[in-house]
Amino acid sequence: MGKRKKSSRKPGPSKQKVPLDTAFTCLFCHHDKSVTVRLDRKEGVAQLVCRVCDQRYQSKVNHLTEPIDIYSEWIDAADAAQREERVSRRPAASSSRPVPAPASVDSDED
Repeated sequence: MGKRKKSSRKPGPSKQKVPLDTAFTCLFCHHDKSVTVRLDRKEGVAQLVCRVCDQRYQSKVNHLTEPIDIYSEWIDAADAAQREERVSRRPAASSSRPVPAPASVDSDED
């Protein structure tokens, strides 16, 4: 008894990879496709620049980094900076009780 002979199948059509975006919307000026990301893998640095408002961001890269990763890091860094700014501006904690009026100096009771 022998094995069943498999019919020769041709490989199916391969799925084409959809290229990821390299131009994004700016967080500060809200212009579409104004932010571009340049990856310099030799030096290990990525630069993100908005052509309209000239906002810049720089980050380290590795061989797996894509432009969308740098854009996401920029968003996270901007959110962290905004949260940090809010905390530093926050006044000292105050109670909900009203502050009593200071005693007047003009009272002449002898």
